[in-house]
This record gives sequence, C-alpha cells and structure tokens, in this order.
Amino acid sequence: MVMLADDLTLALDRVTFARALGLEPDPWQEDLLRSTANRTLLNCCRQSGKSTMTGLIALHRALYYPGSLILCLAPALRQSQELFQKVLGFYRALERPVPPQAENRLSLELENSSRIIALPGMEKNIRGYSGAALLLVDEAARMDDSLYYTVRPMLAVSGGALMMLSTPFGKRGVFYEEWTGGSAWERYAVTASECPRIPPEFLEEERKTLGPWWFAQEYLCEFRDTVDQVFQTEVIDGAITDEVAPLFGGA
Repeated sequence: MVMLADDLTLALDRVTFARALGLEPDPWQEDLLRSTANRTLLNCCRQSGKSTMTGLIALHRALYYPGSLILCLAPALRQSQELFQKVLGFYRALERPVPPQAENRLSLELENSSRIIALPGMEKNIRGYSGAALLLVDEAARMDDSLYYTVRPMLAVSGGALMMLSTPFGKRGVFYEEWTGGSAWERYAVTASECPRIPPEFLEEERKTLGPWWFAQEYLCEFRDTVDQVFQTEVIDGAITDEVAPLFGGA
C-alpha cells in the first residue's frame, strides 16, 4: 500500500517526481512542473536546466499516461538526441518502472504503449507522425519556420501540448515572433543570474570574453539584432508606414 501511495503521489505531482530522481527544482522549475498549460515557451539561458525539466516532463507523461506519443524535435538530430538522452537517463535511473518494448538511442517504447521519439528538424522527415500528446522543440530559435508549421497539425486531434525551449537567436523566426506577440502561451524567462548553479565569477569571465552581444543573448535571454544585420530592426520598423504605398505587390 505504501508503494501504491507513493506511486500515486508521483503521478499527481511532477515536483515530487523530480525529487524522486534526486533533483531539487528551482522556483521557476517548480512552477513549470506544476503548470497545466498546453502551450509553453522557455526563453532560458544556457545551463539553466530547461532541457532537464522538459525531459523530466516527457518521461512523466509517458509513464503515467498510457498510449502517449512524445516527440523530441530540434534543428539537428544530434540536438534532439541529446534531449532524448536526458529522458532515457531518468528512465534508467528509476530502474525502468514501466518495462520497455523497445529501447534504443533514438526511441523508447513502453509496455503501456507510450512512445518517446527523437527526430531531426527536417520537415520532410516528420510528416508521418500524428496524435502527439507532447511536442518538445529544443533550440527553437534556430529552427526553420517550416518545421513549426509542420508539427502544429499533429496536435489538432489529440489536443496535445507544445513546448518550445531555446536561448534567443536574433529578432527573427517563429520563436521570437511567438515570444513577443503570440497569444495563448505561458512564458518563462530565466537569466543566468537567476540560476544558482552558475557562479558570478564565471559570468563575469563570460561577459569579458564573449562581448555584450553574445553575452546578452546567451545569458540574459535578450533578443538582439543579428551580428551581420546592416540595419537595426527598430530602424526598419520605423521606416514602414501605411501612408506610403509599396513599390511592388500593390493592386
């Protein structure tokens, strides 16, 4: 009975599930783990633990919601595989509480019919999947917009959740557009100063080494104009007005 009670607690509370794996979540991570949002954006600095938390959420879904399909996506297969390896590491640390039907470096299929699959960020290679319970998009600021528009229909029937996690990469792309103007998203912004595992001395060294642009992007979660951009985004936006008809494309 004690084991059953413990298992029920783990099923109902992902924070308790994290602690069962030896993890003590930061305050923002607790909020994320207890969130019921279906659309989540994580704009978090490097080494903040965003991949760890999303990997934990993926495994929890697979274990306690039989028949769940969880897809791990990223611009490159190597990146999605890294996220999947976190999931696999947690699964093995728990000593495989639901036995595997198949287990390899890119996918995990459980006896309860849940599946977790790592996929490359190539639109043509992911169209065969549907009915996803959870879509995780890592390094979302660097993915092609076509990937985003391809994966969203996978949630049409299942009503599944979509989580995009990244550090910024310029004022461009779907991740930037959704962060700055999208609706229905729950947003988390975590800078390096909010991560207790990153020493201030290291950050000061990084500030001097990387320079203001890279440091602001990688550690302060700021969307900056790209380094090779000729005109700043604010200048371009300020030059556009409805009072002047476009040279091309008009009626």
